[in-house]
Amino acid sequence: MATVALSLVFGQAGEVLAQSSTPSFLHGVSEVKRKPDSSQATAELFYMIEQLQNDVRRLQGEVEEQRHLITSLQKQGRDRYIDMDQRILELSEKLTASPAAQTAPAAAPPAAAAGQVSAGGNPAGAAMKVYRQPGAEELKSYEEIQDLIRVQKRYDEAIGRLYDFIDKYPEGDLAVNAYYWLGEVYLVKPQLEQAKQAFTIVATRYPDHRKAPDAVYKLGIALDRLGERQEARRRMESVVRSYPGTRAAKLAQDYLAQHNG
Repeated sequence: MATVALSLVFGQAGEVLAQSSTPSFLHGVSEVKRKPDSSQATAELFYMIEQLQNDVRRLQGEVEEQRHLITSLQKQGRDRYIDMDQRILELSEKLTASPAAQTAPAAAPPAAAAGQVSAGGNPAGAAMKVYRQPGAEELKSYEEIQDLIRVQKRYDEAIGRLYDFIDKYPEGDLAVNAYYWLGEVYLVKPQLEQAKQAFTIVATRYPDHRKAPDAVYKLGIALDRLGERQEARRRMESVVRSYPGTRAAKLAQDYLAQHNG
């Protein structure tokens, strides 16, 4: 009986030892197998995080560069517009103050005295100015500006392009148009003082150009909106007198009829 009892005790102890040691061994093996995979995954994760941080820093740097560039361009644009506005103002003031611009010739030919207009819209008797005709590139640039104004209504961009156009193609036939359209765009915005300056340049410096009748009429409109009613009326009367038969003269007559007295 004692022998049987000892056998049972040792047998149960062996089973317990077997059950407790086997899982521990297997667990150790699985840990060994898992650790390399875990370490590799962690390394890859840290690498990805580092790459993302580098990308973020790079993008932040690019954003700062772009912001600085935009700020610089905006400042350059404002400076250029201010400079051009000042130049236009000075030119319009000189032309307006010029005695030749304010006083008619003492001995005007009969046609001029009658207020007739020669072909092309210039007052008869005035010396015909020969305007430089545009080349293909100049014409293309002007048409693009017209599209900005008439179709896209992107007036601020059009103003910048008009200034550039006048700088690049001065004294050409389309440069006069560019001054006129500066006035039109400023009238729409409305920036009435700038519109007045632009129309004054066309009306006073280029009186024989085809845009002159419309420019004088629009100058009268700008003056009226600025509250300078007497000067506006005087300009309207000059359209009727100097450019009879034109569309601008008809519009000026309508204005004078509406503001009679």
